Amino acid sequence: MLQVKLIVTGDDFGYCPRRNQGIVECFLAGAISNVSLLVNGSAAADAAKLARRHSIPIGLHANLSEGSPVCEVLKTNSSLLNEDGFFHGKMGFRTALSKGLLNMSEVKQELKAQVELFRELTGHLPPHMDGHQHIHVLPEVRHVFAEVLEEYGIKYTRVPIEPGLHNCDWIPQSLMDFYLGVEEDSFNTVDVFTRHGIRWPDIYIGLSTMGKNMSVSTIWSAIDAAMAQLPSEAPTALAPRRGTVTIELMVHPGYPSVPPVGGCGEGPDDFSQSWERLHELQTLIKPELQSQYKTRNIQLCSFKDL
Repeated sequence: MLQVKLIVTGDDFGYCPRRNQGIVECFLAGAISNVSLLVNGSAAADAAKLARRHSIPIGLHANLSEGSPVCEVLKTNSSLLNEDGFFHGKMGFRTALSKGLLNMSEVKQELKAQVELFRELTGHLPPHMDGHQHIHVLPEVRHVFAEVLEEYGIKYTRVPIEPGLHNCDWIPQSLMDFYLGVEEDSFNTVDVFTRHGIRWPDIYIGLSTMGKNMSVSTIWSAIDAAMAQLPSEAPTALAPRRGTVTIELMVHPGYPSVPPVGGCGEGPDDFSQSWERLHELQTLIKPELQSQYKTRNIQLCSFKDL
């Protein structure tokens, strides 16, 4: 039987104390196996302590789109900031990039500063590094991101190409348009990351199962759709070998943020305050989900286990 190694990554660790609490509860319940830390999150230091206390495998969720930079010299008069002195936002960052307004040397400076702060908070370099709101696969940014990973010897990342995404008719068109843009950027990133020796799991899942769209059945549908397409359609740097396939499931569990606490410098966003975070937490800890992992010979692990 094909053995599946499943990395269930809780994104946005460090965003607020309530997010941290939910993520830790998920980990202790065996529902997630890995976390991604926002070092500019308001509760990042606390998150790093919790990871150490509970031996939670932790990587870096590089953030160039929400809140404030961690690099001191970029906190004023930087191309990465809007007129209010914060990052441009999920769509604002993409708009500024498309207009040629972002200085890639400043992007590199901030990414390196975030790696250094991660090391300061955790005592080690991140085994994996991805991008908040998928900024790491954007044009120009992908090259700088790959250079930083190679310079620090960070081996693993995320390439958000989800098999079966096009068949998910429950996703609203506006959101699907964003996802398809992420997918196109990701396809264009594969060669860049490969040239820099960066690796990622065989399969990525997490767009079709996000927030209110997460259920035990949507998670299994996504896994089944992905497995059905192996190996011919999965662009990957970890080709299936010896009967093993690796999957990353991106999740966002936690208790809803309560303003003004939380965020990355400008308070929590709408998704963080919504019931959808709690819905993900409650879905992930369901016993039937975990029992199906065992039935299907799926082993939860982290990037450092690959």
